[in-house]
Amino acid sequence: MAPLFQRAQLRVVFKTLLSVYGPQHWWPGDTPFEVMVGAVLTQNTAWSNVERAIDNLKAAEVLSLDCLLAIPEEKLAQLIRPAGYFNVKARRLLSLCRFIHQQGGVGGLMVVPTDPFRSALLQVHGIGPETADDILLYAFERPVFVVDAYTRRLFSRLGMISGAEAYEDLRREFETALDLDSSLFNEFHALIVRHAKQLCARKPRCGECPLMMECMFVDGSSNP
Repeated sequence: MAPLFQRAQLRVVFKTLLSVYGPQHWWPGDTPFEVMVGAVLTQNTAWSNVERAIDNLKAAEVLSLDCLLAIPEEKLAQLIRPAGYFNVKARRLLSLCRFIHQQGGVGGLMVVPTDPFRSALLQVHGIGPETADDILLYAFERPVFVVDAYTRRLFSRLGMISGAEAYEDLRREFETALDLDSSLFNEFHALIVRHAKQLCARKPRCGECPLMMECMFVDGSSNP
């Protein structure tokens, strides 16, 4: 099967978005552990809500592995309430914390090779491929490409994918077409998210889009 992406195509998209939006300095977080917490909290919610939940954890002085392992689940759920699905996310967050503890803390995970690290993360309750790859890329600077709804929207509108491909297939396609470079993957994904929120939204602003000449999607005539 022919590859979905050509390196040159992806480079054009990356360089265009970078020239328009500049470096994104993503993911906001003071420590790898905070990034891991944010990766769970951001599931199915806006980042502004995640920030409020993290601010609550900081104000309560419990944003550390030891403190979260000691806190009652009900109290944690109330602290992260702004992130939505707070009971579900409290359970998921505590499962992640137990996993981190079993691995010897964040420091212990730093030395685990990427493939077994990813496989282990996917065994943690509530950690799917996108969340696992957020953690690997943004908290541990591993060269894995994050595929999310914004990625599917943009590249299906550009005509490079159908948008229905399996997560793992798309991830491999991106990683094969690009150099395995965590800094590049970090910046590219952050730019995709910025562009998809600002211009390539569900109702796109095609007339303002810097990728208009590359795009097969015209003024919402179809809406992947």
